[in-house]
This record gives sequence, C-alpha cells and structure tokens, in this order.
Amino acid sequence: MSTTVSSNANAGSNSAAVYAQLSAGNSTTQSTAEASADRFLKLLVAQMKNQDPLSPMDNAQVTSQMAQINTVSGIDKLNETVKSLSGQFVQLQAMQGAQLVGKNVLVAGNGLTLDAAGKASGGFDLAGAADAVKVEVLSPAGRVIDTVDLGAETAGRHSFDWTAPEAWAGNAGLTFRVAASAGANTVGATALARDQVSAVSSGASGLTLELASGKSLAYADVKAFSD
Repeated sequence: MSTTVSSNANAGSNSAAVYAQLSAGNSTTQSTAEASADRFLKLLVAQMKNQDPLSPMDNAQVTSQMAQINTVSGIDKLNETVKSLSGQFVQLQAMQGAQLVGKNVLVAGNGLTLDAAGKASGGFDLAGAADAVKVEVLSPAGRVIDTVDLGAETAGRHSFDWTAPEAWAGNAGLTFRVAASAGANTVGATALARDQVSAVSSGASGLTLELASGKSLAYADVKAFSD
C-alpha cells in the first residue's frame, strides 16, 4: 500500500522511524483489517506532526490517504464476504450432488449396458442433417453383431434403443458406433453412452460423479440427466 510522505527529508525519516516503532510494538489482537487501518491512521498522524511547516500537507493529500484507508477496509470486507459465499456454495453443491445419486446420465462414450431384460440404449450428436443414420452394435472383440437403421435424422442429439439377441443377452463389454451420411458426404457423429450416478464427491474443482460403470467424470462433462 502506497502512502504520501512529506517533502522534507527529516520529516520523512521521522515518519519512517515512527512507523517502524509502531509496527514493532504492535501486539494487538484486532483483526487484520482493523490493525492495518489503525497503523495507517497512526502513520498519517505521525506524518502530520513531523511535516515541514513551510510545505504542509494540503486537504487533498489528507483526503486521498483517508480514501486509501476506506478502500483497504472495503477490500478486506469484500474478501470475507466472498469467502463466506464460497463456503455456502460448496455446501449447496454437496446438497445438489446428493440428489443426483441414482440418476441416469448421458456422457461421451460408446459403451452399451444391458438391463435384466437384455435391453440397452444410447445416444449420439449429429454435426448436421443426415439422409441415412445407422447404429452398429459391436462385440467385445469389435465385430458387428447387429445394426439399427434409424433412417434420416436432423442435426443435434438423438437416442436409440436396442434389444440384444438371445445369444448376447447378459454379455458385458458391448459397444456401438454411429455411421451417418448426407448424399455422398459423411456426417460427423459423436457417440453418447448412458450410465448411472452411484456416488458424488465435492472438491475444489467442483462436483465429481462416480458412475456405475466405474468411471469418474466432472459434473460439467455430463451431456444430459434423466430419471
């Protein structure tokens, strides 16, 4: 924090000495903001006592230094308010996180999880409109075991459902890929997997979701939630 000192060299030295004595002898238990303001005021008084009578501080200088005190005090109060709001925000995040447990989520990925009835669902984002869209279901070895023909689709997010043939019911490790085209051109498609939130943790970086598949991801990486 800068301060205005007297133009008189001796006065400046006296002010610095007074400030050093005040700082060294200060054993108060006041808060940091109050202690800083107190030292600032004492230094200002010391400067005024030791100023050059032929070149005294004018009202503008005094007003400027008083304004600095108010500014420092205001910043300290603002910092305390921000810290309080930050703590409340973390608590709110934890409460919101608890409500996410058990929710289904749509995240970037191409895994397929079969339910007890042998059914699975997934999604995808299309970069543009497509004349033909198909979803190919792959075995753990990467072999195509089934195809879901979805026909024409608009740009944006879409979902699909798939029922596993009896031979593949109960199998884990199934994945899918999306092929989309508009005429002779390929349309970009991003695969989205469905998963379920099993636990939520809150930290300095925000909420982290633990999924039933064993994956962990940030709250911001979730594309959509559903019951």
